[in-house]
Amino acid sequence: MKLNRTCWTNSDIEEFQQYLKTYQKNKNNERMITLLKTSLPVLCLNTPTIKEIVNQIAKGNYLEFLDLMIWQYYENTAINGFLICKIKDFNTMKKYLDIYSNKCDNWATCDLLSFNVKNNEEKYYNLVLEYIKSDKPFVRRIGMSILFNFIDNDSYINKIFDLLDSFNKEEHYYVNMMNAWLLCECYIKQKDRTINYLKHHKLNKFTINKAIQKCRESRRISQEEKEELLKYKNKVKEVMTQ
Repeated sequence: MKLNRTCWTNSDIEEFQQYLKTYQKNKNNERMITLLKTSLPVLCLNTPTIKEIVNQIAKGNYLEFLDLMIWQYYENTAINGFLICKIKDFNTMKKYLDIYSNKCDNWATCDLLSFNVKNNEEKYYNLVLEYIKSDKPFVRRIGMSILFNFIDNDSYINKIFDLLDSFNKEEHYYVNMMNAWLLCECYIKQKDRTINYLKHHKLNKFTINKAIQKCRESRRISQEEKEELLKYKNKVKEVMTQ
C-alpha cells in the first residue's frame, strides 16, 4: 500500500486497516493486552514496524491522514501519536494532541510521545498546567511527561518540584508512576536541587518510595548516593493498586 500520499480520504481507511492486519501477530495478543491494559483491540505490531509505517506516512500529507481520526486499534492510536510528534507548529500540534490525549487509555500511548520544547518553553509549560488539571489520568500523565524536557532548564526545575508537590493526593497508579520516574530523572540531572527539594517535599508515600526505588535501580547513580537516598524513604506502608 502506498503510504506517502498527498491526499487521504475516508475511502482509504478500510484499505489502511487491512494493510495493518498483514503485520498482525495473534500469538502475542493476550500478553500485549495484559501488558498495555487497553480497552482497544491490539494487532501486536512491533514498534519498528509501526515507526516505519509512520515514517512513510510522514513523507506525504500526514496531517490529512490524522484528519481521518482512525482509533479502532491500539496501533492506530500509536501511529497517530508518533505523527503528532512530527508536527513543528505548536498550535497545530496542540490541536491534534488535545484529541489524542483524550483517546489515551493506557501508559504506552502516553509514553511514546516526545516533544521538542526549544523556543516554545512557555507554550509547552502552559500546556502542562492545562493537562494536569484534567479529570482523565492519562491526560495528566502526558502533562507530567512533558516536564522531562525541562529538567535541564534551571529556570524550570523548581517549578517541576512545585508541580510534583501538587499531586500529593493523586490516587491513580500510572500518574504516580510517571511522577516517580520524573523525580528520579531530576535527581540524576539536577542532584543538588533535588536533594534540597527532598528535604521538604510534599510527595505522597507511593511516589517518593517508588522514585527512590528507581534511583537505586539506575546505573547512573553511585552506590553511595543510593544509600544516602534511603533516608528520604517514607517507611509508612502504603498500598497502591493499578
